[in-house]
Amino acid sequence: MKLLRARVTNFRCIDDSTWVEFGDVTCFVGKNESGKTAFLQALQKSNSASDDSNFSIMDYPRKGYSKYKQIHETSPHVPLEIEFELTPEEIASIEMEFGVNIFKSYKVTRKKDYKNQSSWVIDIDENAFLNYLLTQASLTYETAGISTASNCKEAILILEAKSDNPPAITSFLEILRQQIQEPVQQRIGSKYLERLQPAFFYFDDYSIMPGAISIPHLRSLIAGKTLTEDYKAFLAFLEIAGVKLTDLETQADYERRKADLEAASISISDEVFAFWSQNKELEVELDLSDADPTQPPPFNSGKIFRIRIRNQRHRVTVPFDKRSKGFVWFFSFLSYFSKLESSRSDLILLLDEPGLSLHAKAQSDFLRFIDERLAPTYQVVYTTHSPFMINPWKLQRVRTVQDIDNQGTVISDDVLRNDRDTIFPLQAALGYDLAQNLFIGPNCLLVEGPSDIIYLQMLSDLLISKGKTGLDERWVVVPVGGADKVCTFVSLLGGNKLNIAVLMDVSSKDAQRIRSLQENSLLKHGNLIKISDITSTKEADIEDLFDPLYCSSTQATYVFQTYTPWHMGPAALIAALALRYG
Repeated sequence: MKLLRARVTNFRCIDDSTWVEFGDVTCFVGKNESGKTAFLQALQKSNSASDDSNFSIMDYPRKGYSKYKQIHETSPHVPLEIEFELTPEEIASIEMEFGVNIFKSYKVTRKKDYKNQSSWVIDIDENAFLNYLLTQASLTYETAGISTASNCKEAILILEAKSDNPPAITSFLEILRQQIQEPVQQRIGSKYLERLQPAFFYFDDYSIMPGAISIPHLRSLIAGKTLTEDYKAFLAFLEIAGVKLTDLETQADYERRKADLEAASISISDEVFAFWSQNKELEVELDLSDADPTQPPPFNSGKIFRIRIRNQRHRVTVPFDKRSKGFVWFFSFLSYFSKLESSRSDLILLLDEPGLSLHAKAQSDFLRFIDERLAPTYQVVYTTHSPFMINPWKLQRVRTVQDIDNQGTVISDDVLRNDRDTIFPLQAALGYDLAQNLFIGPNCLLVEGPSDIIYLQMLSDLLISKGKTGLDERWVVVPVGGADKVCTFVSLLGGNKLNIAVLMDVSSKDAQRIRSLQENSLLKHGNLIKISDITSTKEADIEDLFDPLYCSSTQATYVFQTYTPWHMGPAALIAALALRYG
């Protein structure tokens, strides 16, 4: 299944998050205490990859808790609704039992209430299911005498009204009666969808492996079922290494155990360093020793397993959890994740403030890790405050999280409707990227891409050469990377009190974007220029301003060499030729 969207209501600080849509990678941006973590933890409780899969009545918002607890037993609230899309393989397996085309829609919704009871909303074709049952019984609508029936209940009523059903029809009637004992939707949900639904893997700073582990203390946590996430990460590392706790306690076959642990450490470290550009001189060392009786509990008895980081440049080791926290986080995450990955592929990763302790360049490395290592196989949802954890050229991934008075936490993909503090990381990310790639000024003309700059520059030069007015030098032309990013750039640049204008191609799919821009108070009246208004057509691209033109190879070579710094595509090259020689 693929996660499409989710909605959280009456859970901690969230009254109603509204429906939140997800892609392969989704990034939540918002202020502290805005509700980002609460939303991720609600998702986790749908079907956790660890043990925390249950809602508690104590998670109900306090302002309504007194009233709600009175109806909890009889009418438990549903804090979480999740919509998934079935894969072709999942659809085929279900159709084997319930018939081809049983689904009217391949989107299914799972609801889970505060008593941790789940239900599925499935849009099925009951006529297709009835047709399947007829085929299984070697009957047709006509031979069964139910031509007017569209579902099992109608077929039963028709057959029960007859007193002379032959044995085959009587047997079929009994099958129909058995089939309606439990609704088809409920059977598909309980037998298939509960098993097929993906698991949510939540990871935060509290999941980092400790640097020293008392084996007897760990045993007591396991026995008391009070394992915390940091110890779970350590156990995951042992499982990847193929080492059991009893091996550590007895020190049986020391060399073999040491080899297993070092092999696992090297394997995970190598994967870290494939995406880690900060310091290649680090390595993880493992040690097992008797406890020092002078140390405080629980490190004063039994065996103590220690993880240390060696810095080859300085030739020293330090406790795992005391230095290079960014590396420690990365290593712990991969240890925990690798164990889960080895046992199942249907994971959705929920990363709460990943890389919080990473340098800006290392955060960029982690974004690459998400895109190249995680996203091809798993959906990833992460939260951040850092502009360096936001890809400015993939702003469609961003969902802003805002705690609004009298509404609670609201999550949206519409950055035009958020306050300046909420979108500050977006502004910082965009500002950094702009500073790296182009200059901006007090007057910015937004265009869709670099080719548009060529068009405008050549048009302006041509007009000036003929003694006419060209583009005012006070305007800085800014390419935004596509029509879908125009609204975001208007909001982010307009929030800095810049004078913004937009030159935009027009097609049928751009209607909503144009309406949003026309309603946006950050754009002055008349600052939205549509190409279709110039060409007097319903739809138009900037290329429609030019007539077809043929030129010599010499002319083409001159223009190409002159404008190579713009890295323009074929369309821009043709336009430049037309403007110079047309």
